[in-house]
Amino acid sequence: MTEKPTRVLIVDDHPMVAEGIRALLETFEDLEVVGTLCNGREAVDRVEALAPDVVLMDLNMPQMGGLTATELLLERRPETRILILSMHDGPEYIGAALSHGAMGYVLKDVPTEAVKDAIDAVMRGEKYLCDGAQAAIKPTKIRDGREPLTDRETTILLELAQGKSNKDVAAALDISVRTVETHRKNIKRKLGISSTAGLTRYAMEHGVLQGTGRF
Repeated sequence: MTEKPTRVLIVDDHPMVAEGIRALLETFEDLEVVGTLCNGREAVDRVEALAPDVVLMDLNMPQMGGLTATELLLERRPETRILILSMHDGPEYIGAALSHGAMGYVLKDVPTEAVKDAIDAVMRGEKYLCDGAQAAIKPTKIRDGREPLTDRETTILLELAQGKSNKDVAAALDISVRTVETHRKNIKRKLGISSTAGLTRYAMEHGVLQGTGRF
């Protein structure tokens, strides 16, 4: 009896990118692309109907980004495996993705075979990082004696460093503005930084914004 193909959902806000990935994956007989969606909110709303085995998830998307979508999607359909497929190779991006429940991280410039290897690996229940993602990971412990940031604080720092307001961050992460404000105060205390400009400068110097093209 022939095994059923792995059902793959692509979530990316660039239609040409999504369709390009779809065309490449459809060359594999054991993969079935069940859809392409343009933001995390659509993925969360439609995951139960589309029933994907694997979701290829971009990070920066309108309405809802990949990190929040990963958390909410797994709440609705825990058996789904999520692979982040992103252009960003900063270690903070990779660490945040894994802490939010993604089983792997693949950079968009990898060969098609690497994406296929990643899908096969997570379907076996394994974690997967492409070579570029593995090379980008650095020790996360702060070496100068300061208290390290939690995964959630790192995520919020990333959002704040891109110039987003507390309200914007709250909406993106589906948390309250008060919670963002509390995290913001804790981040400033831990890093010894008193201004938003200082947070942005720290993020740039430590690779939080690596690859975003915003600075």
